Amino acid sequence: MIYTVTLNPSVDYIVEVDNFDVGKLNRTSFETKYPGGKGINVSRVLSRLGIKTRALGFLGGFTGEYIERYLQNEGIETDFIKVDEDTRINVKLKTDIETEINGQGPRINDEQLSDLVKQIGCLTFDDILVLAGSMPSSLPASFYTQMTEMCSQKGCKVVVDTSGKSLLDVVPYQPFLVKPNHHELSEIFGVDITSVDDSTFYGKKLIELGAQNVIVSMGGNGALFLNKEIALLAEVPKGEVKNSVGAGDSVVAGFIGSVDMKTDLETAFLNGVSAGTATAFSSDLCTVEDVEKIKENVKLHVL
Repeated sequence: MIYTVTLNPSVDYIVEVDNFDVGKLNRTSFETKYPGGKGINVSRVLSRLGIKTRALGFLGGFTGEYIERYLQNEGIETDFIKVDEDTRINVKLKTDIETEINGQGPRINDEQLSDLVKQIGCLTFDDILVLAGSMPSSLPASFYTQMTEMCSQKGCKVVVDTSGKSLLDVVPYQPFLVKPNHHELSEIFGVDITSVDDSTFYGKKLIELGAQNVIVSMGGNGALFLNKEIALLAEVPKGEVKNSVGAGDSVVAGFIGSVDMKTDLETAFLNGVSAGTATAFSSDLCTVEDVEKIKENVKLHVL
């Protein structure tokens, strides 16, 4: 079973306003809402690809109830820890200049955190755990590191998709996969990464530090897959990018879903990149049909 953890999920409220006028009454030309959070996105894509998944994390209030119902209606198993305050709402205003307003999220107390740790502690070597996204300020900064260490010792595959020091701290505990983009890789090592060669060099450093596999997403320049045995470059087709937010999460879902189905890593990487590209070219997360169409035009090169 693939478990995803989203520590600070959200209801993402998307509004489009023509000719937005500050300080005046504005009316939307389009609006929608859906569950937000990197782990939740991974679960949603896995479900669309026909792969069983269970979403973990923290939910509270009417917004939390909305997220849980939404996921269950999509066939996703949920086992969220209930918290006292409402799950946050993030507002994304699309107008001449796109603007985002993100809520802070509820406070997590020690008992609630302990309940989540107990859930994760029940995972076995047959399971895959995806830790994705940022952490609420009320949680210890070492949470991802502790969970990676605990699960890796039991043989459970751990995927970590976060950035900065949080990512660097988990690498010595041999996560199965880490997935920085090239901007995050630049931040981690304090350098300006501008080429495939740069991304390859610094991605391999994460392997040297302990990561088993690394995917570096590079936007329109494709993606890299690295481990001790192989280095692959995925060349992706050109297209209009409509949804960059969920693209990286779709890469993780396509890759780890394939691994769960016992696919070889090269094919899993192809499937992951195809899912990420399909989402980038869609207004929503990718579908199976989208992924299959894109896959025909993704080319893998051995470096």
